[in-house]
Amino acid sequence: MPSSPSRGEFIALLALLFATIALSIDAMLPALPDIAQALSPDTPNKAQLVITSFVLGMGVGTLFAGPLSDAFGRKATILAGFVLYILAAFACWAAPSLETLLIARVVMGIGSAFPRTVSVAMVRDMFKGREMAQIMSFAMMIFTLVPAVAPLMGQGVIALAGWQAIFVAYILFALIVMGWFALRQPETLPREDRRPLALGALARASVEVMGHRVVLISIAAQALTLGMLFAALSSIEGIFSQLFGRADSFALWFALIAMASMSGSILNARLVMRLGMRRMVSATYIVLLVATLGYLAVALLVTPGSGFALHILWMIILFAAMGLTLGNLNALAMEPLGHIAGLAASVTSAIATVVSVILAVPVGLMFNGTQVPLLIGVAVYATGAVALTKMLASRDG
Repeated sequence: MPSSPSRGEFIALLALLFATIALSIDAMLPALPDIAQALSPDTPNKAQLVITSFVLGMGVGTLFAGPLSDAFGRKATILAGFVLYILAAFACWAAPSLETLLIARVVMGIGSAFPRTVSVAMVRDMFKGREMAQIMSFAMMIFTLVPAVAPLMGQGVIALAGWQAIFVAYILFALIVMGWFALRQPETLPREDRRPLALGALARASVEVMGHRVVLISIAAQALTLGMLFAALSSIEGIFSQLFGRADSFALWFALIAMASMSGSILNARLVMRLGMRRMVSATYIVLLVATLGYLAVALLVTPGSGFALHILWMIILFAAMGLTLGNLNALAMEPLGHIAGLAASVTSAIATVVSVILAVPVGLMFNGTQVPLLIGVAVYATGAVALTKMLASRDG
């Protein structure tokens, strides 16, 4: 039985468990042109599917990670997820074709969902109330640095050893975190508290989730929001390199955008108690829609390649909108589902993530060397999100 880590060590370990997903997405962005040249030179836009295929697997894995950890324990489930992740990363490294790479990325996404999802349950096992919130906040503060530095890491690996070496870096990262976790973190769910794997309970929870109007609206809004995010991530490197000629500095600009967009979460924490969740979400979507339509007008009426500073500002607004909406929407969805909160969280997150991939893929594939297809896609999805939030009950969240 490993000795328990100190609180500081546990928070650092938790942040790395969270970081698996962000690192697996953002570090790939600088590699997309090289993947396109190597595996799909005739249809370079298909390389973007390396991002959304991973997200698809993540959504599927989220649905099953929680119930598996309830049945077999937190530690075993997280370690199994890492093993699957490592095997899939090796398959990505050896992939002879784009199709093989995409399949392996789906499996890699499934494996990554286990550490991310189950680690939250592990925190819930160990802490309660404000202490739990404090631990999660500290871990998220560390985690937020990952999206900022991941493209820089990816760019460095590519410069040293080529795009395939990124998957070697993923394997090394997973082995380090897996070893640390295995050696230092005890099991947090005793055998006597475990519940048999009950797919029937998952099915019943899914049916109940679908029976609440506010939950369905929240899931749809989350799907639209994540769809905008993943469409932007799919197109962002191409826009920077092909439209603005800033391929060499892309990772640095991405870091700036990621750091600045943290303001969304800070602003939400300051205002949500005063304004309520519904008003925060609705106002955010309206601001995003107005900003997107304004930028689209500039791109269409002036020239798509003008206004690099405007593009940076719009990206910050888009990314900040995630911090102003997703947490609030998830909380709204959980309001009527407290008695099945664990299963409901898995179901709502899985559905929203999978649907977001369906929404993001066509926008990414329409990339034509300009920001216009992305702006049109975001404008359409933001319009849908505004309409959905208007359908929420008028009482304050």
